[in-house]
Amino acid sequence: MNIVLGISGSIAAYKAADLASQLVKAGHEVNVVMTRAATEFITPLTLQTLTRRPVLLGLEDEKESWKPGHIELADNADLFLVAPASADVLARFANGLAGDSLGSVYLALPRTTPVVIAPAMNGKMWDHPATRRNVETLKSDGCRFVGPAEGDLACGYQGIGRMSEVDDILAAIG
Repeated sequence: MNIVLGISGSIAAYKAADLASQLVKAGHEVNVVMTRAATEFITPLTLQTLTRRPVLLGLEDEKESWKPGHIELADNADLFLVAPASADVLARFANGLAGDSLGSVYLALPRTTPVVIAPAMNGKMWDHPATRRNVETLKSDGCRFVGPAEGDLACGYQGIGRMSEVDDILAAIG
């Protein structure tokens, strides 16, 4: 299966390395698309090494072909998985914003491509009415959610907001 793995800016981005590695070991081709904020938490080189594929960071990086890379990734995706998905990414997806590669791939996906989202954020952000509206919009658009889970949060709080464990995400995508 060809999986496009989106990674947004969250401390949970470190789990994306294990997720990408497990997907490759299971025989999937994994193409990573990162937001610039995600690179503050994990390097593109780490993910490129684990997936053995180039990592797409920005629309300005798409110079290898006449066909825009984000369109090609979307056209060839059997699954679009975003882990972690920040509150910002949920809002941008729900409102159809394509200001970066991740949003552009999401909007360019064929409507038949499954989308699985694993949110990660502070519990107050997760429970905010705006985030709840965005989640409901994305669910009505056909997106499936894995988590978030409860436990210790990076901000020092306890509660909901942790990205689901890699095994739970793998089980959700089958």
